[in-house]
Amino acid sequence: MKAHIQLIRPKDWAKNLFMFVPVFFAGQIFNWNLVLELLAGFACFSFVASSIYIINDYRDIEDDKKHPVKYSRPLASGMVSKTTSIIICILLLVIGFTGAWFIRDKFLFVLAIYFFLNLGYSFGLKNISILDIIIISIGFVLRVKAGSVIALIPLSEWLVIMVFLLALFMAIAKRRDDVLIKNISGTDMRKAVKGYNIDFINAALSLICAVIIVSYFMYTMSPEVTSRYTHRLYYTCLFVLAGVFRYLQLIFVQQNSQSPTKILYKDRFIQVTILLWVISFYIIIYVKDISIFK
Repeated sequence: MKAHIQLIRPKDWAKNLFMFVPVFFAGQIFNWNLVLELLAGFACFSFVASSIYIINDYRDIEDDKKHPVKYSRPLASGMVSKTTSIIICILLLVIGFTGAWFIRDKFLFVLAIYFFLNLGYSFGLKNISILDIIIISIGFVLRVKAGSVIALIPLSEWLVIMVFLLALFMAIAKRRDDVLIKNISGTDMRKAVKGYNIDFINAALSLICAVIIVSYFMYTMSPEVTSRYTHRLYYTCLFVLAGVFRYLQLIFVQQNSQSPTKILYKDRFIQVTILLWVISFYIIIYVKDISIFK
């Protein structure tokens, strides 16, 4: 049973929390009807995402056997049979898409785009350098879009840009880890890694990091945000800077550029930074009677 649970990777469902971003930024986080709908959508999105994980693992069994970490995955290690994995994958798809259809037709459409995009990723697009990290980043934007269509909240272009850049930043950081493994073992764990080296990735990380910080500053001071909330939202930039710098520290100083979800679960600094950002954002948006935020 443990191996079957590992197969669907419930730990990676944390990525789907991006679905709640539109509601939080719109100041509707305490609209319980919306939250309940989003929770149902979260479950559907997670089931479909897990089906993609299974398909990807199924196709990468031989490559995963050579990977220093992925060799222990249920399919690569043989703990779960191929037939069982296919049955689980089909069940997850049926439940996920059926639930999405009942929630909202536009959500079903977004979920279908996510599925087919990632299906293409699993069947070869992940082997094309640069395109592979762009597809990963688009996946996060689709998560936010899914939350938007469920809650019927229009997306700000700034929000889309920042989510895409943040996801791109983390995807590039993960590729750095793959390049380091290649340099140590001499084996390509991913075909796309051939299109990357440390110099290119370091330059890309520095560029994306700068663009993320500038974009967030511009978002907090944009007329759309200042008219809807307050011009004091730029206070939260402190925690964005701290979080980005900590991620860079993990990558360059500690040589720890593993999966972003693993870092989120393990790194206390990142956890505290995100918590403080959420609290500060909440106070500024929701507690409007505090004089310093007017």
